[in-house]
Amino acid sequence: MSPRPEPSFQPKPKFQADAPDDGDASLRSHDEKEAEAGFTLVELMVVIVILGLLTTLVVINVMPSQDLAMRKKAEADIATIGQALEMYRVSNMTYPTSAQGLTVLAGQSGTIRRLPDDPWGRPYQYANPGPNGGVDVYSLGADGQPGGEGENADIPLAN
Repeated sequence: MSPRPEPSFQPKPKFQADAPDDGDASLRSHDEKEAEAGFTLVELMVVIVILGLLTTLVVINVMPSQDLAMRKKAEADIATIGQALEMYRVSNMTYPTSAQGLTVLAGQSGTIRRLPDDPWGRPYQYANPGPNGGVDVYSLGADGQPGGEGENADIPLAN
């Protein structure tokens, strides 16, 4: 076995300029501390621009899906109301009048637990007789006005 070398002890330098870089933050020079202080304005601006671009891409891709989902929900609600109208007709031998409206379905007859609003927060429309002679249940679409195109188009009960 070879003999172990003896450790050499050196005193710490008394002046900051003579100090070796041993990781001790209190011994680092003022310039070294400033170099590690944080991000520059340019770096922060680049990150903000990138986040803005990513947010824009997500919003552009998600918004059409939300419109489609709202339309599909309205179609499903109208189909459910149509089934409740059929149950009411079987029980009462007639459809509710326009004056009674859809509220009679959630009332005493109990054919539907709760009458939903359309996805835009407005009540579904009901007409008996409707424009085609039978009962008509529909939503006025996103704009709440009769007619319209695209997302503003009326959503009728499919016969």
